[in-house]
Amino acid sequence: MNDHEAAQRHFIQALRLARAGGDVQLGCYVLATMAMQALMRGFHTEAIDMTEGAFERAKGAAAPRVPAFAKLIEARAHARADDGRAACRALADSETLLARAHAGADEPHWIDFYSHARLSADAAEVFRDLRKPKQSITWHRQAAAMAPGVYTRSVGMRLAIVATAHLQNRELDQGLDLGNKAVEVLSRVSSKRAHAYVHELTSALTPWRAEPQVQDFLHRARSVGSAA
Repeated sequence: MNDHEAAQRHFIQALRLARAGGDVQLGCYVLATMAMQALMRGFHTEAIDMTEGAFERAKGAAAPRVPAFAKLIEARAHARADDGRAACRALADSETLLARAHAGADEPHWIDFYSHARLSADAAEVFRDLRKPKQSITWHRQAAAMAPGVYTRSVGMRLAIVATAHLQNRELDQGLDLGNKAVEVLSRVSSKRAHAYVHELTSALTPWRAEPQVQDFLHRARSVGSAA
């Protein structure tokens, strides 16, 4: 529901409990997730500081998958800050750490979600933000396939990311095709975050705004803004 203040209070409490319990791995994950929240609110510098702090605390004391996730969020924050070199470095670090990870006693079950497929999906967004569409589309193809008929916010946002990358690559037909699918999904949810992804998509359509099919799409896209 976009209640960031309540979320922040819960994050701070979780971080205190992790520290009190001496759980370095959980503390790293909570701080990285707090950084993700800061990133969603537009606070790129704060997100970078949080992820760097999370990584330093966990380095050498956590299973590789945990600091790998912190590096992923750092890469996303650098991309939002338009620092391509730092974003690529953090993403490469995350991939290297993830390659060392393996399921076992040293891997907390709550970090199981972070796989190469998840890294690939987020990397597509990193390169979309850096306006490197070819790399974005390549990473998207390595991510887990989106099941047909699944209508969730995450699927809709991912469709919007790839649609925007195609538009950055001057591929209007592909961009509109995926964009229409994204709007179909995201029009069913009430989410300011979803609206932000659609706004980025519609902004990428600026060179073609006079085209009838683009005008029609922009009209449909307004439904997402209304829902949000």
